[in-house]
Amino acid sequence: MSATKISQVVVIGAGIFGVSTAVQLQRRGIAVTLLNDGPAGNGASGRSLSWLNSARMRSDDYHRLRMAGIDRYRTLANRVGKVDWLSFEGGLTWDADDAKNEIAAAYAYEVSLAYDALHLAPENVANITPGVDAATITPQGAIFNPGEGWVDLPALIAHLLKEFSANGGTLVTDQGAAKVIVENGRAVGAHTAAGNRFAGDAVLLATGPSVPAMVAEAGQRIDDGTPVALLIMTKPLHHPLKAVLNTPRVAVRPAPDGGFSVDADWAADEVSTNADGSYDVRQSTLDALLAEASKILEGHPKLEVAAYGAGRKPIPGDGEPVMGELSAIPGYYVAFSHSGATLGLIVGELLAYEIATGGRHPMLASFRPERFSA
Repeated sequence: MSATKISQVVVIGAGIFGVSTAVQLQRRGIAVTLLNDGPAGNGASGRSLSWLNSARMRSDDYHRLRMAGIDRYRTLANRVGKVDWLSFEGGLTWDADDAKNEIAAAYAYEVSLAYDALHLAPENVANITPGVDAATITPQGAIFNPGEGWVDLPALIAHLLKEFSANGGTLVTDQGAAKVIVENGRAVGAHTAAGNRFAGDAVLLATGPSVPAMVAEAGQRIDDGTPVALLIMTKPLHHPLKAVLNTPRVAVRPAPDGGFSVDADWAADEVSTNADGSYDVRQSTLDALLAEASKILEGHPKLEVAAYGAGRKPIPGDGEPVMGELSAIPGYYVAFSHSGATLGLIVGELLAYEIATGGRHPMLASFRPERFSA
């Protein structure tokens, strides 16, 4: 636990975790310098499907954290009013027609948690949520979760950065990658590739998939299960789909401009990583992914690529979030997790609490970094 009075914090990484925490620290009266290796949101936050949910099975602690995350989005929605980058029109999911189909079990589990869920036969889906070709839904049916939604993370980050700037925050994006400075066993700031040093009473490392390697430089361990991800953003079109779709071959969500965001694990597996760290995406992969999306959409619309992004998607080795102070290095905090969209606002709030007070929030008790070195 940090004992130093906190008045200045350095945050490395201007994705959703970094920006959200920076704003929450400011609200507590703490000065913040936010460092990023390029434009804000240029990493995993810009390639996220951004489905707001706590569907299917996971640990109880992780479920509670995700539900708190969804709650904070509802608070935000009430504050900002109707915007095109945040929506709660539900989520629809179904499994393949094989022995691994878990729809019935998942539905029973969600009901046991009072997670709002409807188990729908294919022919009843159109009465609940529009835009889906019911013929593609497997005989076991689909689960519709009315309380789920989606957020466009680049738009949310831009919204939060307006507050950050208005409150005097410093955003540095033109000095290359930054690294944490540890002196006398404590984090005391960061330095950039350009050679500049930024002092802080504490440092938050929120660099997405780079977190495990960066803490390893300080002799600390976080197990890493990070894969490569691929997200396609389609050109705008007129279509009635409102919900997020999570299906055996593709996931689809609406986007602010009237297009869709589309991804699938099998498509990401076809992305090649070059020696220099760049990525090669075959046209055949893009075409096949859009074809799979079109199949499940009512009317089978022609989908065209507006843009796509490939890169690493942060997932800890055990699948659970990694949040809080490194027990071996006071003042050195980390944020590393899958589900960055769902957790984005609540993680910022809880980490700001911990950094500002030196306390440990009980909702993060299961997600401490030291579990990997225990």
